[in-house]
This record gives sequence, C-alpha cells and structure tokens, in this order.
Amino acid sequence: MVRLAAAMSRLGTESAFEVLARANALAAQGKQVINLGIGQPDFKTPDHIVEAAIKALRDGHHGYTPANGIPELREAVVRDIAKYRGVEIDPAQVIVVPGGKVTMFFAMLTFGEPGAEIIYPNPGFPIYESAINFTGAKAVPMALHEDKGFAFSAEEVLSLITPATRLIILNSPANPTGGAVPRGEMNALVQGLLRHPQVAVLSDEIYSRMLYDGRTHISLLEYEEIRDRVILLDGWSKTYAMTGWRMGYGVWPAALVEPVTRLAINCNSCVNAAAQWAGIAALDGPQDGVDAMVRAFDERRKMIFRELNQIPGFRCVEPGGAFYAFPNISDTGMSAMTLQDKLLNEAGVAAIAGTSFGAHGEGYIRFSYANSTENILSAMDKVRACLAA
Repeated sequence: MVRLAAAMSRLGTESAFEVLARANALAAQGKQVINLGIGQPDFKTPDHIVEAAIKALRDGHHGYTPANGIPELREAVVRDIAKYRGVEIDPAQVIVVPGGKVTMFFAMLTFGEPGAEIIYPNPGFPIYESAINFTGAKAVPMALHEDKGFAFSAEEVLSLITPATRLIILNSPANPTGGAVPRGEMNALVQGLLRHPQVAVLSDEIYSRMLYDGRTHISLLEYEEIRDRVILLDGWSKTYAMTGWRMGYGVWPAALVEPVTRLAINCNSCVNAAAQWAGIAALDGPQDGVDAMVRAFDERRKMIFRELNQIPGFRCVEPGGAFYAFPNISDTGMSAMTLQDKLLNEAGVAAIAGTSFGAHGEGYIRFSYANSTENILSAMDKVRACLAA
C-alpha cells in the first residue's frame, strides 16, 4: 500500500461542500432541500463581466500570462483599492491567484513551520486552521465572542502573542459569524502590534463590500505604521458573484513579492487569461449590480435575524456584514452537529454546524442568507416545525 506524507493527515476540509454533496444526494432522491449552507451569492455574474471574458477569448487571450497577473488587471486592483480603501499601493505588490484560498495557503506556507505559531479566528473559515496544521505550525485560536457581535478583543489577541508567533489572521466582515470589527478595536490591535514587529498579519477582506447599517469597511492597509507586514486578501468571488471563476488577489509587502511569486510559479503557473480580463471589467465597470445584490442581502439579513429569534431555543445577534447568520442554539439541548443533521434529514434545510468552523463554534449553527426571500422564509418555517415535532 502506498504511504502518504504525514502532513496529509493534518489537512482538514471545508464542511460546507460536504453538506452540499449530501443535500444534492437527497435532492436526487426526490427530497426537497433548501440550501442555506453554501456560501456563495445566488446572483449571476453581471453581463458586462461575462461579455469581457468572451471578448478576451475571441481576441486570442488563450495563452500563459505572468505568474502574478496581467499588468492591466493589477493596475485595476490598484485603482479599486484607492477608491474603496483610500490607500495607494504599487501594482508590483499585487499577486493574482486562482481563488482567495490560494492567498491564504501561500501565507501559511510563507510563515508556517514546526515551532512557529499562527493565530487565527475561531469560529472562523475552516481552511485557516487546516492550512496552519498542514505546515506543521501551531494553530492558536483567537476566540470570537457572541456578546461582542463576534468581533475580536484586541487585548485578548495581543495576549496570545509569544516569541514564536509569526502571523495573525483577521477576517472582517467574517465568515461564519457575519461579525464586523469596530474601528476602536482595530486601532487598539494595531497599536499593540507596534510592540511585536516580528508578527505579520493576513487580513481576509473578501466581504469588504458587504456591510450594513451604515458601517464602513476598515482595512488594515489603512494603517501605514504596519503596512509593511500586512497581507491583504480579496477577490471577485463574493462581490461580483464570481465564485466559479476562481480568481482572487493578494496585496503583499514588497519584501514578500518575489518569494510568493515563486510559490505561484511552482503551484499554478498563472491564472486563466480570459478571467483576468473579466476581472478588469468587474473592477472598472458599473457597480450597480453589486449595489443591488448588497441591498437584497440586507433585506434578507433583517428577515432571517427576525425569524431566527422567533424560533424556540435559538437566539441570534444581528450580522454586521457578509451574508451569514450564526445563531446560538444551546437552548435546543442539541449539539451543533446533531442539529445540522436533524435539519437536513428531517426538515430538508441545509445549514452548517458551528463546529465546522472550530471548537468555539459549538452551540451555534450557520445559515447563509444568499438565497431567495421565499426560500429563507420557507426554511425558517421548516426549522420551526422540525424542532416542535
């Protein structure tokens, strides 16, 4: 029998895709399933973006591109960051990759090794912990608390830093909680990091355009005093409903551009050529599709927040961003995984157990409201009936 490398045993998965597969299998058997599990917009990619990709193919953009992305796309990213974050960066700092996860993985490979420590949000996107463990580094959980709207505590994060800490991962607005970090907490964290110049930060800002109730996005790139050790993760998947196009980008400190570009050359060579031209159209083109989508998410957010708080055994803080609700289900008396399976098998509603996002997710379950109003209301009725049975 073949023998796998030990690191493979440390590699986890993303449970949302496992639940999606189970939901699809039930649907194939004729059972009606409402999927509030998968985290992707239920909107189509805007037409002008699709047309840009078609034109690129017709214009002959069929070959390899630079490993860090075509210059035109990197310059479009620079313009976008200036517009929405108010920060001027060098196009040379932008590395375009096939999906946001690649920037995550490259950051873990750059800083993670046995003896190193990486701090990550818990509950948080499961690939953070999985990729840290894969490198052999120690994954140090940063607890996110319901009573703070699932924002981190700067004091608590700073207390986790040791001489072995290489990297801190932040995610705001956040998956799975919908939490958004207030500026005061971010300011306090940055000031504290000035005492730890050896610590880099990966700032996952993939949901930066999805904020509600007048909130404005706070990017770590705004803080010039630590900008030389901030890695920004963003992309097209959520904002432009382009999850299947597989394209993201990282903004890297100048000192890391060359080694990370080598990682890209070794890993994926380059990103799909036509998709990159579509990416330019997305960033530089009309944004009315984005605005309409976020308005729809906001309406659904208010609705699911109201509905969840009317279900016996549930209580839910109002999400500040992204398109997830993360209710506390402790009073149901069921574990997160038990409730996940019960809702899928008995109610035909796909949701994700909080423990899929880390140990601190016990007692919670994630619902994505990237689905129609009708489906969300129907799903809430089904959940209520299932728990009452």
